[in-house]
Amino acid sequence: MNNTTAEQLQKAIASYKNNVDYLEIRVEQSEATSLSFRGAQLDGVDRGFALSGGIRACDRGGWSFVTFNGLAELNNRIEEAISQAKLVGKETTQLASAEPIEDVVKVELARDPRGVSLADKREILEAYNQLLLDYDPRIQTTMSSISDRFATQYFVNSVGSCIIQERLDVNGRFGAIARGEDGIVRQGTETLHSRNDFNVLVGIEDRVLSAATRAVKQLEAKSVQGGQYSVILDPYLAGVFIHEAFGHLSEADFVYENPRMQELLTLGKPLGIEQLNVIDDATLENLPGSLKYDDEGVPGQRKYLIKDGILTQRLHSRETAGKMQEIPTGNARAIRANYPPIVRMTNTAIEPGDTSFDEMLSGIEEGVYAVRMLGGQTNGEMFTFAAAEGYMIRDGKIAEPVSDVTLSGNVFQTLKDIEAIGDDTLYVNGGCGKGGQMPLPVSVGGPHVRIKNVVVGGR
Repeated sequence: MNNTTAEQLQKAIASYKNNVDYLEIRVEQSEATSLSFRGAQLDGVDRGFALSGGIRACDRGGWSFVTFNGLAELNNRIEEAISQAKLVGKETTQLASAEPIEDVVKVELARDPRGVSLADKREILEAYNQLLLDYDPRIQTTMSSISDRFATQYFVNSVGSCIIQERLDVNGRFGAIARGEDGIVRQGTETLHSRNDFNVLVGIEDRVLSAATRAVKQLEAKSVQGGQYSVILDPYLAGVFIHEAFGHLSEADFVYENPRMQELLTLGKPLGIEQLNVIDDATLENLPGSLKYDDEGVPGQRKYLIKDGILTQRLHSRETAGKMQEIPTGNARAIRANYPPIVRMTNTAIEPGDTSFDEMLSGIEEGVYAVRMLGGQTNGEMFTFAAAEGYMIRDGKIAEPVSDVTLSGNVFQTLKDIEAIGDDTLYVNGGCGKGGQMPLPVSVGGPHVRIKNVVVGGR
């Protein structure tokens, strides 16, 4: 796959672009490896090479999407996509305008994982996994994995864009499950990610062991007493909260199809204190959600979803921007070329404020410090999250560990109840799911955040 491929795609688009309102072709060639341990057993070793492709056509507002896995069938698949779009199109195509772009985006590689043998990768992973198993007799089992994927993505459309983008993702995930004498089970995890360097997985013994440390430490925790508390979220959980509870509501396909959300999410509406700023930023370096162009060829951008406490922007594809008469934001993303782009987040975070952690603690007679995330769910504006770790706050100090910390509420009320925003910040990598496409690489982040009147449930 090279520039000849791009020329072939451009030639194909030129032959058919006058037959339809809009046409695009995406092709991706990838090389990937993954290794995993479950307990002491090697659970899987995979190495794969793949070619995938997708064609989207739109005519009179009707979309079609056709996949392929070889360029020999390209013209037949284009004709199929166009005929299907014409079958369903009955209105007017509304796409926000986008400038034609020609660009090649290469990865600035440090250590290339493709130059590391499977045997070496296994040795690295096995050593980390054994560290977890040996940490404490209460560690029952582990789940450890490393993976890397290098892809070259081609995008050509009927507007005149031709973009070639390389992408590397290196991931490490380490989990430990501990069981106490009373049968209580706790788990701890640690994840790492890089967009350019296999060495992110080298010399990380302390990070790996932190998964086991957290699992064992939580065995001593007693279940929290349910009630309403002032709660401090750590940066990890603050980032997950803003992504899950608010970020998905900012995706314009959700807003466009939901009259109630259009009312709740009117641009210009106050949502929180003046210090509250929420961004979705594709331009940050070396994060999972970072991209130069989205999967519609629109440049990635830094957007303020909330600025100075006011709702200022939402996330768009070209279609949602066209229908809502707003501007595309570079948020049309797909997990692979054989999936259609839909509106997705990139790197979503609360910006840091000016309150130190000690200042945040002071004044709380009895509260909860919620750390990391175990799981959770959202349903429209309602959310429930389970923290991986919890600690009581007593008289302005971190006190005993507590378990079974679940936080629930209405996202709009919770945003209003944010009292203080920390002066620190942290981004963590994640995988987001939507519309049957997961895990899409994203990151979430933020500072420590203090929220009043949070409903906390215990066991």
